[in-house]
Amino acid sequence: MQRRAAVISVVFFLVIGAGAYSLIATASTPSVSFENPEYSLAQGDEFSVPGSDQAYTVSSITEEEESGGHGGGTTLVRSGELTYVNDSARFTETWDNESTVTLDGTDYRVEIANVSDPTEATLVELYNETAILREDPNADNETVTRDGERYVVVNDSTLVSVDEYFPANETRTVAEGDSFDYNNQSVTVDAVETSGVTIEWFASEENTVTVDNEANLTLSGQQYLAYFPDGETLVLTQDYDSYQAQLSEIDSFHETENGLWGIAIVSFTTVILLIGMAFLPSRY
Repeated sequence: MQRRAAVISVVFFLVIGAGAYSLIATASTPSVSFENPEYSLAQGDEFSVPGSDQAYTVSSITEEEESGGHGGGTTLVRSGELTYVNDSARFTETWDNESTVTLDGTDYRVEIANVSDPTEATLVELYNETAILREDPNADNETVTRDGERYVVVNDSTLVSVDEYFPANETRTVAEGDSFDYNNQSVTVDAVETSGVTIEWFASEENTVTVDNEANLTLSGQQYLAYFPDGETLVLTQDYDSYQAQLSEIDSFHETENGLWGIAIVSFTTVILLIGMAFLPSRY
């Protein structure tokens, strides 16, 4: 009698456990998808967002496995990059006071007057004394110092003051708002301060935007949700309601799946216990 009751119970729990396990095995995990996203892009595609003429290019889409460490398994990580060209990017450069700059192949020393609000700077030409001396067959290649004054030795005996021998330094003035060519660019003096001169110019610049999976992405003032359904496609959508609804559906699926696993485990464990108890010797 004891064993007959055990057999009936074993069959009952086997049916429950097998049913739970079959549901787990046959169920397909839901995933995020969008029927009509604003953009479905592949690597190399070019696009622009409404209200802007800025063009973007999908420069890369990557899919990598990242290890969880300590036996934690691997996770598939997808990401990408967009590139765009800013045709009027602003660049600046600062010439420090007393520093040396080169304009039109000539070296100049930057000199700024020590006043409260300077608006201009003086560029003083720096000539190459060594080169000038080497080109003069009558002069020694090095200057000499006598009583604290520097001289050039001419014809092996005559001392000529460096101020008399070398040409006068040419100067040029640059003021706020002035424009001129510098390093093959048309630049403008943006500001003059006692610490230095700031010049600015505008040119094209390529920029890169990193795109993470299931993350917000703002392009030309428009916000999108970025999603990689596979390793070759980037989807941009503004349908956040659909995205949240699908996340809720996925969470509900996993909760149900975990519950079924619990039923299956408890059922099969109970079957083992019942079989063991059925063969215990009876006291009666």
